[in-house]
Amino acid sequence: MMRIWHQSFTVLDDVPHYRDALHRHLNAAARPGTTVELHGMAEGTYPGSYPGVHIGHLYLTNLHREQFVRAALRAEAEGYDAFFIATIPDTGFEEIRSLVDIPVVAFGNASVAFAATLGSRVGIVNFIAELEPQLRRNMDAYGLGSIVGPIVQVEAGFTDVMAAYADPGPLLAAFERAARRAIAEGANVIVPGEGPLNVFLAGQGVSRVDDVPVIDSLGTGLALAETRALLYRRTGLRPPRTGLYFSKPDPRMLAAARAFYYGSAG
Repeated sequence: MMRIWHQSFTVLDDVPHYRDALHRHLNAAARPGTTVELHGMAEGTYPGSYPGVHIGHLYLTNLHREQFVRAALRAEAEGYDAFFIATIPDTGFEEIRSLVDIPVVAFGNASVAFAATLGSRVGIVNFIAELEPQLRRNMDAYGLGSIVGPIVQVEAGFTDVMAAYADPGPLLAAFERAARRAIAEGANVIVPGEGPLNVFLAGQGVSRVDDVPVIDSLGTGLALAETRALLYRRTGLRPPRTGLYFSKPDPRMLAAARAFYYGSAG
């Protein structure tokens, strides 16, 4: 048996159509014996605006990152087998993998790395234009920047994606237009961006546009989380523990610092 903690950047109960579609998709994609437990942001995290607005502001994104860190620490303490950061900007990925020993897998990192096994030029198609600088910076940090080509926005917003569960035609057409723009700019494999778009496309059975593959980003991340969890269980495989980006602080030092900033509940 295996338990995977899925962490969304969305308050999932605020978007029940997406939450339910996500549950169906990940449970269908999981291996026998794997349980994927969905977790979203705390109620009230985004008063008056969808998280896509917050993602466009660096300070707000960094504030919200703390919920991912807290969730990962809890996941390890509660015996989960892996922690899945299910948002394409990979919020908190570098920090979290230095704090816990259970496998940490991130949507953007996993999907682009996997896409590179299928093609030589990865196009990302998403619907939050403000994410592009963050995505490119992330991919450079991962050593994947040279294979990421066009990042193209679908002519749709979050409300359009939610409406597409009842009327899929307009969003399917908008995605195909955006994917073809990416293909025209040299992409030969497509990574769908944000989770809601990915889940919608997977539910519609979209795996190619013309003769170019479209990755199931969340399904890919889940598969990697399962594989990493198995390897960790069998061999203890985990990241290096050297240097600024990977060294793990002493647990007492970490607890004292978190208590200072966040109180005993941090």
